[in-house]
Formats: sequence, structure tokens, C-alpha cells
Amino acid sequence: MATNIAVSSPLPHDDETVPPAEIAKSLAHLSVFAQRYKPLLTRKEQEGHLQMYLEGLVSGLERKSIEPIATAHDVPRRGLQRFVGEGSWEDDLLRKEMRRHIGQELGDADAVLVLDGSGFPKKGEDSVGVARQWCGRLGKVDNCQVGVFVAYSAPRGRALVDTQLYMPKEWTQDDARRVQCHVPKATKYRSIWKIADDLLRENSPHLPHSWIVGDDEFGRPSEFRDLLAERGDKYLLEVPCNTSVRRPPNWPGRSAKWCSLKERADRVSADRWKRITIRDGEKGPINVLAYCTRVETKRRQGGPREEVLLVMRSVDGNQAWYFLASNNAPVDEEILVRVASHRHRIEELFATGKGDAGLDHYEVRSWVGWHHHMTLSMLAVWFLVLEHRRLEKKLRR
Repeated sequence: MATNIAVSSPLPHDDETVPPAEIAKSLAHLSVFAQRYKPLLTRKEQEGHLQMYLEGLVSGLERKSIEPIATAHDVPRRGLQRFVGEGSWEDDLLRKEMRRHIGQELGDADAVLVLDGSGFPKKGEDSVGVARQWCGRLGKVDNCQVGVFVAYSAPRGRALVDTQLYMPKEWTQDDARRVQCHVPKATKYRSIWKIADDLLRENSPHLPHSWIVGDDEFGRPSEFRDLLAERGDKYLLEVPCNTSVRRPPNWPGRSAKWCSLKERADRVSADRWKRITIRDGEKGPINVLAYCTRVETKRRQGGPREEVLLVMRSVDGNQAWYFLASNNAPVDEEILVRVASHRHRIEELFATGKGDAGLDHYEVRSWVGWHHHMTLSMLAVWFLVLEHRRLEKKLRR
């Protein structure tokens, strides 16, 4: 059995530690946790593999891939390889059950759905979907795979909910590579924002929420913002600083001329910016200056549309972030900054996943293997979230 359970985020106070007895309880709780998902597997022996792999993912192993996990459990690796890399079980069924579980534990009408892409650096060309593309983890274009993720951020906690691998065009057009990595025949090229829209359509009806947020990968395409608006979703999406805007023509004052968001923000007088604390950081409160207003934005086809602009600046003026919100969003800096702050929650979940639950420790190359591993790793992250909540409550007594 794996040796210890990692805790996903800091405990309430720096001087508090997790007693050994609580570690033992966590191992027992993992067994109970896994029981909820075992009936969704297709073969009896897969239940043991699920338990074993989850134990390995949340353990103190330095490398949480198949071989170290099998070695830690003193079993041959082949069974675990087949379970993760080519097992017949449906990972989407496990993710749907996890979504139900998350909704039961964290569901809240004030929650936020967070979209983000995450890059996984890879060597070679044989892993499914690998290509030279932007890798946020490395901060540059490099050889990597990119997954599109949805997270749920609620007052009582947060969790990764769903994911899908992005397939570059060269992969969808290469039949030999598709066959080699067992890519389903129905898989066609989908842009990152369209994958995100598919994930939202699948998950948003089942998780109560008030907002959808994401970075400029999702805010840049006006088609995506328009789709969300037409469905009545409130969104707050980051956009590039050169996005063109103008004052709504029905507003009094100067004639409406198109300009970039940066130019628009630079015209705002100092007394119009509001100082807001977004969250507590390691070195104290993190403050920003914020300004919001209604604007019109361009479209390639059809007339312009009205949206809400939010600009956030660091207090020293060295950084700026630009967001567009749906027309039904309030023109209120306090509210919009609070919503925007949910974006860092998915980064925290990625840090937990990659640091404590082996999210990037996979060595599988196939389409099935990638989605199987990601599903199991997200389950491990969700277990760690639940255990952290339990331990936090215990230590506060």
C-alpha cells in the first residue's frame, strides 16, 4: 500500500500539522471514496486497479506513474498498464459521477465555472495530440499536449470537473498517427474555445453557478462570447489589450470612435479607479485598481454588441488585465473583481493535481490512456479536496 496521503493546500495555520492518526484515517476514507466509483467499471479486477492507482496518485511517491505505483504495491505493472492505457471502462461515466458528487458537496448558486487550458511538455512525436504549440507551464511554444479543463469554484471549495485533449489540425488529418494512438474516428478538429463550449454544454446544466470565467484563449473569440450571451450565461473573460471598443452610441458626450482597450483605459482619470483587495497573499493582501464601464465591441459579421469592460491594474501600474463581461453583468468593480479572482482557483487545482495527484506524471500515449489518466487524477484531486475540508474542520475544533 502507498505510504502516505498528501494534503492539497495549506492547513488553517502554519504551525498545524496532520497527526499520524489522521493520515491513517485518510487511507481508510480513500477506500470508502472509491466505492462510489467502482460500480461504473466493466470488470471486477478493475476495481482493485482503481483503488491501487488512486492510492498511488495521492501517495508520497516521487513519481506517480504506472511503474512506481505497481512497484509500491508489489504487483506486476502489466495489469495496471492495461487498466489505464487501454481499459474498456468509460472515463466519462466516472467524470459524470464525480460531477454529481461535487454538486452534492459544493453546489451553490453563487459558484463560478472556470475554463483553462493546461500544457503538458512531452518529448518525441508519438504521444497523442503532441505538437509544437503554446505551453503555459513553460511560458513558450514547445513540444506539448494541451488539455482543456473546466473547474468548479464555490464558496465551500473547488474541484476539477471535466477535461478533453486538444487535437491540433495536423493530428486530425494524419490517419496513420490517429490509428497508432487509437483516436476515435468521430474525433474532428475543434478549436480550444469550441472544446470549452462542448464541456460547458455537458456540465453547466448540472452544476449551479452564476458566472463563467476564463483567460484570453476563451475571451478573444467573439463567437464564443456571443454563444454564451445568447444562452443567457453571465461571463467574464480576459481579452487582449488591443481589442477594439467604443462608447455606446446612445451615451452622451464625445462621438463614439473605435480604440484599443489600452487606449480606452489610459484615458480614465485617476479618481475613477477603485482600489480593491482581491485576496490575501503570502505577503499580505493583494490589491488592484479597477475600472468598469459599458462599451461596444466589433464583430466580423453583423453589427457591434454591447458588453461590460473591466480593467484591472496592479497598484504600481506595471501590469494590467482586460476583461469583457456579458451585457447582463453589473457595472460594479467590486463584483466583477471578485468574480475575476476565481480564475486563480483553477491554477491552485492544477498545482495540486501536478504536485500531489500525478496529473502530469503519465506515460501513456493513446487517446484512451490520456483521458483515463486525467479522469483518475481529477478523482484524486477531488478526494484531496474532501480530505482537506475534513482535516480543516477537525483542526478548527
